[in-house]
Amino acid sequence: MSGLRTVREVMSSDVTTLDINERLTIADDIMNLGRIRHLPVLDGDGRVAGVVSQRDLFRGALARCLGYGEHAQAKLLNMLLVKDVMTNDPATIGPDADLEEAAQILWDRKIGCLLVVEGDRLVGLLTEGDFVRLKLAKGH
Repeated sequence: MSGLRTVREVMSSDVTTLDINERLTIADDIMNLGRIRHLPVLDGDGRVAGVVSQRDLFRGALARCLGYGEHAQAKLLNMLLVKDVMTNDPATIGPDADLEEAAQILWDRKIGCLLVVEGDRLVGLLTEGDFVRLKLAKGH
């Protein structure tokens, strides 16, 4: 990955976030409307508390597979809070970390995103898609 060396150079810094006490329907709506796969979760003080992924929301889709209709699924998602399904200890990395280190973490942990933090404050998001975009921009 010649040229670009740090997470800061590739990460998305304009990140949609959720509050820990929001209803899961909000996460579902944001992900569907924005075609977003990962949403960082912040606590009441704006500190990183977790992350919600599309995989977390698939639990709601399971209800549909078990014979519940869309109305029942929506009701279920409305009953749950983000904190009920989020990953509590998300993988994080600093903005000045090397891109190869970030890629290795994604690969080793078999995850799709890293929350980019300075201290306990979210400054960005680095996803598998960012690496794909980087590769395409370089023209193979």
